[in-house]
Amino acid sequence: VKKEQVQASEAMEEQAYTVPTFRESSEGYLKTGMMPLRKDYPVELPKAPDFLISLRAHTVWEKTPVKLFCTVSGQPNPVVKWYKNNVAIDPLSAPGKYKIENKYGAHSLIITTLFGIHPSKLEVTLLESFGVTFGTEGESVSLVANMVVVPDLPNLPPEAMWYRDDTLLMPSRWAEMSIGGGVAKLTLPHLNKDDEGLYTLRIWSKDGTAEHSAYLFVKDATPTVAGAPGAPMDVKVSDVNADYILVSWKPPNTTHEAPITGYFVDRRKSGTKDWVQCNDSPVKVCKLPVHGLTEGASYHFRVRAVNKDGISLPSRMSSGVTAAEVESDVEGRTKNTAKKQIKTSCPPTNVHATEINKTYIVLSWTPPSPRGRAPVWYLIEKCVGDSHVWQRVNTAVQLRSPRFPVYDMEDMKSYRFRIITVNKYGSSEPSEPTAPIQKVDPYGVPSAPGQVIASRNTKTSAFVQWEAPKHTNNLMGYYVDASLVGSKKWFPCNHRPYKHTRFVVHGLVPGDTYVFRVQAVNAYGLSEESQESASLFIDAALCYKGKGTTPSAPYGISLLNCNGSSMTLAWKRPKNTGGSKIISYYLDKREAGSVDWKEVGPHPAVHRTFTVENLTSGVFYEFKVQAANLAGVGLPSEPSKAFACEAWTMAEPGPAYDISFWEVRDTSVLVQWKPPVYSGDCPITGFFVDMAKKGSSDFAAVNAEPIGHCYLKVAGLETGASYVFRVRAMNAKGVGKASDVSDPVCAKALPGTKEIVCGVDEETGDIFLNFEACEVSETSKFTWSKSYKEITESSRVSITSSGRHSKLTFVNAEKEDLGVYSVAVTDTDGVSSSYSVNEEGQRLVVPLKTELNYEILEKGHVRFWVQAQKLSSSVNYRFIVNDKAITSAEGYKISHDVSTGIIQMTIEHFTKANEGTYTIQMQDGKAKSQSTLVLVGDAFKVALKEADFQRKEHIRKQGPHFSEYLSFHVTDDCTVMLVCKLANVKKETTFTWFKEDEEITVDVPPNPMSGSCSLPIPMFSRKDQGIYKAVLGDDRGKDTSVYDVSGKGNDMYFITICSSASDLVLQCTPEGIRLQCSMKYYTEEMKTIWFHRESKISSSEKMRIGGTSEMAWMQICEPTDREKGHYTIEIHDGKKSHSRTFDLSGQGKCVQMCYMNYLPSVDRGRVVGGLPDVVTIMEKKSLSLTCTVWGDPNPEVTWFKNEQEIVSDDRYKITFEGGKFASLTIKIVYVEDSGKYSINVRNKYGGEFVEITVSVYKKGEDIPEPKLGQSKSVATAKPGTPAPQSAKTPTPTPSLKSPTPTPPPSIKSPTPTPAPKSPTPPRSMRSPTPPRFMRSPTPTKK
Repeated sequence: VKKEQVQASEAMEEQAYTVPTFRESSEGYLKTGMMPLRKDYPVELPKAPDFLISLRAHTVWEKTPVKLFCTVSGQPNPVVKWYKNNVAIDPLSAPGKYKIENKYGAHSLIITTLFGIHPSKLEVTLLESFGVTFGTEGESVSLVANMVVVPDLPNLPPEAMWYRDDTLLMPSRWAEMSIGGGVAKLTLPHLNKDDEGLYTLRIWSKDGTAEHSAYLFVKDATPTVAGAPGAPMDVKVSDVNADYILVSWKPPNTTHEAPITGYFVDRRKSGTKDWVQCNDSPVKVCKLPVHGLTEGASYHFRVRAVNKDGISLPSRMSSGVTAAEVESDVEGRTKNTAKKQIKTSCPPTNVHATEINKTYIVLSWTPPSPRGRAPVWYLIEKCVGDSHVWQRVNTAVQLRSPRFPVYDMEDMKSYRFRIITVNKYGSSEPSEPTAPIQKVDPYGVPSAPGQVIASRNTKTSAFVQWEAPKHTNNLMGYYVDASLVGSKKWFPCNHRPYKHTRFVVHGLVPGDTYVFRVQAVNAYGLSEESQESASLFIDAALCYKGKGTTPSAPYGISLLNCNGSSMTLAWKRPKNTGGSKIISYYLDKREAGSVDWKEVGPHPAVHRTFTVENLTSGVFYEFKVQAANLAGVGLPSEPSKAFACEAWTMAEPGPAYDISFWEVRDTSVLVQWKPPVYSGDCPITGFFVDMAKKGSSDFAAVNAEPIGHCYLKVAGLETGASYVFRVRAMNAKGVGKASDVSDPVCAKALPGTKEIVCGVDEETGDIFLNFEACEVSETSKFTWSKSYKEITESSRVSITSSGRHSKLTFVNAEKEDLGVYSVAVTDTDGVSSSYSVNEEGQRLVVPLKTELNYEILEKGHVRFWVQAQKLSSSVNYRFIVNDKAITSAEGYKISHDVSTGIIQMTIEHFTKANEGTYTIQMQDGKAKSQSTLVLVGDAFKVALKEADFQRKEHIRKQGPHFSEYLSFHVTDDCTVMLVCKLANVKKETTFTWFKEDEEITVDVPPNPMSGSCSLPIPMFSRKDQGIYKAVLGDDRGKDTSVYDVSGKGNDMYFITICSSASDLVLQCTPEGIRLQCSMKYYTEEMKTIWFHRESKISSSEKMRIGGTSEMAWMQICEPTDREKGHYTIEIHDGKKSHSRTFDLSGQGKCVQMCYMNYLPSVDRGRVVGGLPDVVTIMEKKSLSLTCTVWGDPNPEVTWFKNEQEIVSDDRYKITFEGGKFASLTIKIVYVEDSGKYSINVRNKYGGEFVEITVSVYKKGEDIPEPKLGQSKSVATAKPGTPAPQSAKTPTPTPSLKSPTPTPPPSIKSPTPTPAPKSPTPPRSMRSPTPPRFMRSPTPTKK
């Protein structure tokens, strides 16, 4: 090999070139003694690459080297690449096999021989391969084929080639190929309709080629605009010139979209991302000449289709193409440059039209020869018909290619054209004009294809063939459409024009019936549709005159019972029925060890169980079974196990048999079986079901407790996993022998599986169950069952079936029709479903959204109504009130609305007579329903009250009335404001305020025309409580609004007052220390609570609680260190509390001063003890009130009754002994003596005022509830000044004997600040009397 390579290299070598000596000294310069002059060499012009010596074919012996030579020229020097089967040769991929050389324009490729195994010498066997595949534009699809390679060498995979429609595919951005590891794979990363077609994998092997083919269908992606057409496809570029290119494509199929009105062509320069639209208006023909390109630039093109609804998605872009002159033009121009004497060019020749249609024409011509010394361009002129008035066509475009599209031509007019060549030296004479040219479509769309014939192919495909159209007109191919019979909706079967007149349509639904049509396609669009084919039922093709083939062999022969002289056998049906129903089974038998088979009997078995008679006890027998259909008797089964003919005497039952699977879903399956033939000593009581995964012998019980029926739904399965089952029967004696293991079942629902749907017939109202099978065959039947027992003849239901649909209708639905209903489709892969009809689901009654209810309407009308989920127009109903049917009459209105399902009855005059039970009975077809409402007792009273109110409201609103009744709010200045709003008033309308039915005179008369009125109540107190009323009226009537200003009204009022409370301040008094809280307005009705160190304080002799109109206070009498600490007052406004605190810790001058000022008041007059709070006494008894008093000097004592001083007389006896003991005695008491009694004890330092409540009752009456009295201490007045007296009560002023010290200024906590002087509360301000158990220590006398 090396020697041959050296010889090839030497043959291409040339002798070295030496320059002569005389030329070195003289050429290029003239030695004349003058300045040397440079010689003018000719300029080298660019030249396109060209093969001077081309490659030639070689035929060589195997294992011999090959040398390929070629010579090329071009300026600048061209780059040469070598290819094998359109794949660039890389010498590094196979070291030593390829050698590439280049010497002086002579290029060579030397192929040497490698010793080893060639891929074509491998043994390749294809295993699982790709099938028919469906994809969508934009998706990714992989076609995979598995194979066995012998020998399997990692570095030497088989040589695989992929074809699409007999076109070899090469690796590209649209197709990725790989082979190795026993797998050949083709990946299409971004599908387009260009990828649709028949894909073939061809692998070279030792025995020739191994091939596999399957079709790939690519449907349109969802358009961006609804109704827009699909994208065009197969965009090609041809007739490439310096600034001109012809783009062509194939039109998309249109089934339900609007017809295509034209196309837009876009271009993009290589290396950029921006697309530029080439045509301003859509072009109707599937090709477009694009001019105005940049010479030397590379372009890509794409196309978009247009219809009335919008623009399609773009097609796949074309391969890159470079705009450049054709080789012949370059060669002619190069040769002509040598002729220096020619400057201007000659005119072009052979001017003619290469493309003619109604949109444009393309002019083409042969460039002039010779062209002249400079580059040329062309001018085009036209004239109409035979006139000689020539007009310039390309005025703004400098045309350099011998092609040009002309658009601006009027219809029905002929034009002639001529061309002028121009360069920088001038223009040539015009060329010879063309013959008259007119815009016409020379072909148009093809005619419609002929007769379409469809026939069966497989369970999901059909074979369609048709006659070619009479006028093909440059036919591109055909589109095939299909439609489901009765739907009138067509869908495309292929999405890329198919070239032949026969096609296999895939992806059809088994059991459906279709019709087909065909359209022819060319560059002008789609032809008319062909006539529809005859309807075709989709099923597998029959093989023998419509009868199919014979069935396969039965299997799984099992023994069900034996009595010593006969055996009962069962077996499983053949897996393949042969395309027709199995009509019988033939059984043969033989003794174990024998060779000869004998027929069991003269008559075949009809079912899959059979009892073989006349057997010999104790002998072992073997059996085999053959199935028969219309095509004949099939193959026999494998011989069964040897069964002993011995009578079964066990107490337990025999095996169950015939396990089958229905309603197979992703996570569940229904298992059915038949009960044992041999039941044992007693009846069968139940069954256990065992389950295991396929290939495992570890069975687990599905049900913990035995079930009494022969079916069980097993849930919780793993999707895609396969399981096997067995069944064990039991009786009172125990559990019997297990059945044979079932065939495996995969937990995966059939594609397109649907469930039973329950509904109500809108016309008849009948309840029905509807089922649509995902697949059927011509021999399929729908078998309905209740509780998995077949429904044969029943007066309760009717069954209708058509095509893939079956419907079970209840004739007269009752409760006895409740249960589980199922349907199975025979001669399918287990198509079945079930539905539970139960009372809870209300499937046999008219389903109600709401039960019977009522509502009160305007004017006091009462509406009774019920709403059903759905009603038909034939619904019947009646209302029954107190066992009496009601019809629409005066006072009653009954109606219904089918659209909403509402049935209603309105009673216009609802009175006491309407109390009772309301019932509605309805019947919608066969479905019935009833709803009852009991309206009696309190429920009726509530309804009647509301109805009366609404009736009165309606009457009230006919005249002037309150749109908003009386309400109140509290202003910032503590004024209670009663307000209301009015409606339907006029000038004559009057408005009056009342309190407790007494008219209120207001300063400003109310104005009803303003729409609202208000009544202010300043400084609200208990005396202002009462019932307020507003009356509005005129000649149309009157309206009244009443409001009780009490209770919650007080709370709302106090909310504003309490929020205004100030901080607690300290006030020194002669009796001790007083803490007080100021507020806008205070009454004793307000709920106030005092606390000392978080302990609640009750009013007592020590701690007295009270207040004035502007403050609340607490008096600490005789303060000691024990009373020091934090004090808090809580004021409740009815919703929340407001707190104020004061720290009376004894620190500070003001607190100490108050303690010092208190000391003189230790010897004041006061009641030490002895008086009760309340006294209750019977009439005509004697009453004595006695107490101990204290004071230094001795105090004066005065008794009062109801604030009137008591004078001692015959009935009243007053005594005061030893300055300590004071008493009041009433000899005989009467009811009139009931009231408030009080004692005033006072000396010069002050005094105390204590009250007692006395209640006198008559003999025989109940003892009245005691009411506590109130006590108030009375401070002494200043010397010489009489004590202040209440302005409202005639309480006498006690005598004064000593001056009262002046109190210090008030103190505010925590920082002492001056406060206004607070007067001592008058005697009319009462404090509660301290309880009797409160004792004050007797002070030490000074």
